[in-house]
Amino acid sequence: MTAATCRAFAALLPDAVAVAGMLAPARTGLLVIDVQNDFGHADGVMGKFGVDLSTVDAAVDNMQRLLDAAHGARVQVVLVRLQTSALRDSLAANLRRERIGRTVDEDRRVCREGRWGAEFYRIQAEAGDIEVSKWRYSSFGGTGLSMQLRSLGLDTLVVCGLTTECCVETTVRDAFALDYHIFVPADASTGYDAQLHAMSLRSMEINFAIIVDTAMVTAAWSGAKKA
Repeated sequence: MTAATCRAFAALLPDAVAVAGMLAPARTGLLVIDVQNDFGHADGVMGKFGVDLSTVDAAVDNMQRLLDAAHGARVQVVLVRLQTSALRDSLAANLRRERIGRTVDEDRRVCREGRWGAEFYRIQAEAGDIEVSKWRYSSFGGTGLSMQLRSLGLDTLVVCGLTTECCVETTVRDAFALDYHIFVPADASTGYDAQLHAMSLRSMEINFAIIVDTAMVTAAWSGAKKA
């Protein structure tokens, strides 16, 4: 995030002690969404489209801090990634692109199954992590994710990833509709447009989630580990 965005969202952060009580490891899952080469690497599809990737690595650094803290406190980690194929492409999305003149060739489709672009970018699964493949923006659409979370007794989610205004926010909206308690670390997600990132955080803060930061979450889980 830019310095201005950090200052704007500092006022939204709740009390750290209160947050620690809300993120008990036994009830909380960490969802990390779409941290993949096509979305974060300069040689991935989005990089080749020329989008601004300048905020991605800082956000991924914070995602890794969250992952390390979650593993240390035995918080359930869920790594979600997009896995597309011609057979599962959205007909609505394809038609929309055609209508607005944004049809792309097959070799510029993001996160095609079996390709390097669909692999994780700078993160990796560890023993005990849940890996979820999805085909649309939401991590809950047709994936069985909620059933897995509920079977583990989880009702609280820390959600981060790429990109804030698209797959992160769509997942947050669906999770809220499924009655999960949601926390979004503002500095552990990002997009390719700082204004959209900020607007998305503001929308989620008003309607669906509690906005926190990485340090607040890692401190909560560090305390849980020591306890």
